[in-house]
Amino acid sequence: MQSVSGTNVLVTGAAMGLGKLFATQAVKEGAAAVVLWDANEAALKETAAELEAAGGKVLYEAVDVTSQDRVTEAAERVRTDIGTIHVLFNNAGIVRGNGYFWENEPRDFLLTVEVNSIGPMLVTREFLPAMIKSGTQCRIVNIASSAGLNAIPRMAAYAASKWAAIGFSDSVRLELEQAGHDRVKVTTVCPTYINTGMFDGAKGILFTPMLEQEDVVDRTWQAMLAGRPFVVMPWTSKLNKVLSAVLPVRLRDVYLRRVGVYNSMDEFQGH
Repeated sequence: MQSVSGTNVLVTGAAMGLGKLFATQAVKEGAAAVVLWDANEAALKETAAELEAAGGKVLYEAVDVTSQDRVTEAAERVRTDIGTIHVLFNNAGIVRGNGYFWENEPRDFLLTVEVNSIGPMLVTREFLPAMIKSGTQCRIVNIASSAGLNAIPRMAAYAASKWAAIGFSDSVRLELEQAGHDRVKVTTVCPTYINTGMFDGAKGILFTPMLEQEDVVDRTWQAMLAGRPFVVMPWTSKLNKVLSAVLPVRLRDVYLRRVGVYNSMDEFQGH
């Protein structure tokens, strides 16, 4: 794909942060329609108004991606109003609770897994069959996290949800290739902490600055157009994953503690 011009784009978690930037870029490139889903209705309306003022055809709806009924109903309205979604950004995500796992309430880790893991599955299942049937270039982008590549103390549920998201995303990529549906490409995105406010209080990791939203969106966008399978940023996340695979567990733990990975959430506050 050279751009998303003339395509229908849907973004979850579109009211702010990365989601808003993805939607903004879609409008800039001349998408035929941009669909915004988010649970925050007030912020969603503001974003929709901004994008409409910028000349985009925008449809928006408050959608809880953890609800199969809500996702199904909203997806049906999308199909009726604009037809096939060609580019899907599964961007909605949360981090709930802090401290050790046993200090968190079940409602926090259940919701974390439902939003970050189950949500992308429900949304993808609604739109993927039509993508395949269209026979055109289509894209699915799943925003995961480097927390899904290495264990992180004090964020067990979040790490688990992102490990699940990565496993789901890359497995679907392989299934599409195996079934011969190579016009539909899946990109899995694994950044470290992003400067969105979600991880306020997180400590820096050696040689790993807090990422800027615009940089993550730009890298992700280019990978999406090219149909590349993974975006892992920064380079230290790749290094940590490789070393984790080859070092003995205890030595791996010493290394990741020394560079700050295991201590990065000690003072986490979040939104």
